[in-house]
Amino acid sequence: MATFISHSPEETSALGEQWGRAAKAGWVIGLRGELGAGKTQLVKGLARGLDVADRVRSPTFALVHEYSGGRMPLAHLDFYRLETPAAITAAGLEEYLYAPRGVTVIEWIERWLRDDQSPKSKVQSLLGRYREVRIESLGETERRITYEDLGD
Repeated sequence: MATFISHSPEETSALGEQWGRAAKAGWVIGLRGELGAGKTQLVKGLARGLDVADRVRSPTFALVHEYSGGRMPLAHLDFYRLETPAAITAAGLEEYLYAPRGVTVIEWIERWLRDDQSPKSKVQSLLGRYREVRIESLGETERRITYEDLGD
């Protein structure tokens, strides 16, 4: 497990950009953090690292935004309004979790993993690499970002 302390939204975005430059097709990144923690800011940087030129927006109401035009597709999902794994399945979003064509990033991943389950057991069914990310607010602009790679 690694920890990064971000002192600004720009540093959070820069970390995402590093991840985007290293990303390979099939990666799934799950984000946990309170409202306003910086999840979408991290995704903006990730998109920049994938050379996605489109403006990245939170998909809270749309549930998913897909971006192409970079070196690989980026799917940005938000499970905030979906309270159970069954709701996620009913919305047709599981397809983004298994063998994505590019990179899939999911805000509020805990809605799918459920805290009463081991993330590792669900991750075993994912093809490729899974990165579990927690973003905690330490102050107005300071964030603790911890992450761990599971799977391949």
